Amino acid sequence: MSTTPVTDLPVITIPPTPPAAHTHTVIFLHGRGDNAHAFARGLHAWRDSRGRTLFDTFPSFRWVLPQAPVRASASPQMPRPCPQWFDVWDVRDFAAREELQAAGLREVVPLLRALVAREAEEGLGGRWDRVVLAGISMGAATGVHTLLNLHVPLEKGGGLAAFMGFCARCPFAGRTLQGMRQVLGLQGALEGDGVLRRTPVLLEHCVDDPLVLVEKGRGLRDTLRGFGMQVEWKEYPVGGHWFHEPEGIDDVVEFLNRVVLRKGDSATPSATQVESGDGFEAMDLS
Repeated sequence: MSTTPVTDLPVITIPPTPPAAHTHTVIFLHGRGDNAHAFARGLHAWRDSRGRTLFDTFPSFRWVLPQAPVRASASPQMPRPCPQWFDVWDVRDFAAREELQAAGLREVVPLLRALVAREAEEGLGGRWDRVVLAGISMGAATGVHTLLNLHVPLEKGGGLAAFMGFCARCPFAGRTLQGMRQVLGLQGALEGDGVLRRTPVLLEHCVDDPLVLVEKGRGLRDTLRGFGMQVEWKEYPVGGHWFHEPEGIDDVVEFLNRVVLRKGDSATPSATQVESGDGFEAMDLS
């Protein structure tokens, strides 16, 4: 198993559609075994019930797709290296040798925090409340821990525009908020839940997901609500371990229009807003 530390995350960037000016950024984390190039192609294909892609609906959004490191796994279930944000010992029992998951998260979460800060400060003039953090499967699990360990200056909104998770679970669930943070033990330890209370959440899950069972998604929902987050939960009877089309995309569009665009309308961010890679075959084995 490779122990080479991860010091950088390559990204694919999809700019706003001309002539629209850049108003928001979505940082989207792909799943295990996938890659940013393939995921970018997928974004161009997924459509809502009106036949529109997310690019059609939100031309002013910039999309930033980080690439997960290629890692060897300690598990015999994964005989060859693949892109993964962190290692998993047993996809049938995510709690087995759970400490393996912490090692990768300790590497990538600081890099993702830096990416969020860079997008907010350099791309959006300090408007953290115009950055959406999102992910699918292992990417969403990584995004959860990034959010739990994220500091957003109060004078710059105190939270993100939103978090969106698809087919997602919560590594190290069952702990308190501080206990979750202690698992990674990152520098600049945070206190309080202000960022979480100011960041609205959309979670989507298919009931027939064979990989991350819907019970795990419901557990993530309940965990985040227990931490004080405003979570909107959508589940669909079929769709497997993937986005649900077109209804799931409809729900993303409605959420972004209602929550994110409205949140970013004000000229000055407020801490009280919303207070109420090619070459790998996609094989998400979260």
